[in-house]
Amino acid sequence: MKSDHTFHIPVMGLGFTIDTPVKVAHFGISSVVSIVEDHLIEQMREVLCKKENLHYAPITTNDSDYRAKRITEYLNLLNVIVIKNTELLRKEAFDENKNITKYFELLPEDSILKALYHQYLTSRGTEKTYIEMELRKSIQPGSIDVNIMTKVDKTNYDKEGTALAPEYSDALSALRGFANSDLNSSVIFSAGLNPRLYSYCENFEEFYPDAKGSLKKKIVLKVSDYRSALIQGKFLAKKGLWISEFRVESGLNCGGHAFATEGILLGPILEEFKTKRDELLTELYTLCESALAAKGKQFQSKPETLITAQGGIGTSFENQFLLDHYNLDSTGWGSPFLLVPEATNVDTDTINKLATAKQEDYYLSHSSPLGIPFNNFRPSSSEEQRQQRITKNRPGSPCYKKFLAFDTEFTEKPICTASREYQNLKIKQAREKFPEAKEYEAEVLKITEKDCLCEGLGSSALQKNNAKLSHGLKAVAICPGPNLAFFSGTFSLREMIDHIYGRKNVLNSIKRPNVFINELKLYIDYLSKEIGKHSGNMNKKQSSYFHSFQKNLISGIEYYISILPSMKLIAEMSEELLEQLCQERKNIETLQLIPA
Repeated sequence: MKSDHTFHIPVMGLGFTIDTPVKVAHFGISSVVSIVEDHLIEQMREVLCKKENLHYAPITTNDSDYRAKRITEYLNLLNVIVIKNTELLRKEAFDENKNITKYFELLPEDSILKALYHQYLTSRGTEKTYIEMELRKSIQPGSIDVNIMTKVDKTNYDKEGTALAPEYSDALSALRGFANSDLNSSVIFSAGLNPRLYSYCENFEEFYPDAKGSLKKKIVLKVSDYRSALIQGKFLAKKGLWISEFRVESGLNCGGHAFATEGILLGPILEEFKTKRDELLTELYTLCESALAAKGKQFQSKPETLITAQGGIGTSFENQFLLDHYNLDSTGWGSPFLLVPEATNVDTDTINKLATAKQEDYYLSHSSPLGIPFNNFRPSSSEEQRQQRITKNRPGSPCYKKFLAFDTEFTEKPICTASREYQNLKIKQAREKFPEAKEYEAEVLKITEKDCLCEGLGSSALQKNNAKLSHGLKAVAICPGPNLAFFSGTFSLREMIDHIYGRKNVLNSIKRPNVFINELKLYIDYLSKEIGKHSGNMNKKQSSYFHSFQKNLISGIEYYISILPSMKLIAEMSEELLEQLCQERKNIETLQLIPA
């Protein structure tokens, strides 16, 4: 069922949105929970059981298939709490400051349900009673969706060190945990195609249409461009698996891991989805229908596929323009909700730092052990801890959870590049490989930049809920997008939603360029740095890549100039945006590239 709200709260880190559904779903707001980190999930299940006065029976590492079971039980618990919260809200009196009135007041102004609520406020007698009954029936909780980062899928081992069967890998266990839960919601696959994981979906009837042709469990693909959507969509459709949503995320203007495109910008990407939407869905439906027929299944009618976008949206104007111009079904607002204590888990120290942060505090780092650029926050306690360990000549982290242990350069069994073991071995190798002090020091900086995300991205949730810290590690890693630089302070849930819908402005005083300009600047900076890395030894393949990147950026600028009239800006704003686009084109053209 499509939400009355036109935004959703995407997954953030491991723990920042881990219990967001119990905080916002009864207001009709959908959000996403990360489900790979089963240790944190089990701790949070205990926390929520205590809060709700429910019996808690631990699922230990001695239990068979404990990873999947922990996830299933946690998701079932979220579902129970959300249903309870929604029922309580539904039964409240329509009085001021009650959650039931808040439910309708938070809705966008053009919502049909909001209009009915306004009609209720001015009605009398029998009409009022009837409308009140209709309003109560219309209340629906937001979806409890889950996220699996497809690259976090290491093989697991038993206590004797023997590799477990593939279905016990991290991602497959997480999927099984979701599939076996009571939820009627979506799994979001992020970070690209994982054939083993995608194929595993075939094992669960919940991902196929039931007798009525409906899907209990839906698949959402988070993608950075149309080509990725087509490739992944066809892979799944050939197995009879329907994609219920393509969630388009800006390659660089987002939080968490950043998957840069080859200079293809958000606007042109959304334009391609808009113009090819029918073509895409027709092709996928044909493939899916054929595969379902071979399995003796079918849809009663063509299923729905939503197209949504997220990454760097900062104003109600931008939000509405994206919805209207690209025919989007929803937008994602992530990082700003880190400043909303009612919605997310950010500990006191970290939220105070975020609330007073400067633009330079947000940066694209190489701290992720996955080797993917990672949006980082300089004042974080995790970054402070990393530097302290280096100062004490003890670089790297103790590696307890091993979710990102993939490197086998020095060991037969994979280890994590952020671990103390790996960094000590790698630094020892660097001493032999780089006799020159300058080269050696540069290499050590690269090695020690990797940081532990398994502990750091979950610590804040434990601290905020006064839970026992995992292995006593308190440092918090946080991964906001660069757009958060334009928000200062902390906000109530109502204030942030009012900002999204244009009823309030919570931006700080820093002059904020349009979302398209912000992303464009990030890409130019990214390209400039990448060229700089290869300036002395650029080969033909690299040169060709950079020329293509540059060409795509210029093409993107031309596209933005062409849609300026559609943006319906006032003359001064339109002129300013045009000047900014022209200036950025000059900046791109001045980048020093060797002829391809």
